[in-house]
Amino acid sequence: MTNKVHQPGLDGRHRDVDGRISEKHGNTRVDTLRQTYGDGFAPGARGDMHLRTLLDRTGAPSLRQLVRKR
Repeated sequence: MTNKVHQPGLDGRHRDVDGRISEKHGNTRVDTLRQTYGDGFAPGARGDMHLRTLLDRTGAPSLRQLVRKR
């Protein structure tokens, strides 16, 4: 069993084997994102909506930009 080491500044993301920081995938559900960003994240959006659909509907180019709009 390996211990998960928290790396400051990764905001819940993790590093891939090659050291790159993983981003949220487009198939991440809104209810999962609400666990990180709070219940007020994406008001009116269903919890089973995927991130890519939310980005399309809001016109935001990325999750980072969507969070900054709040």
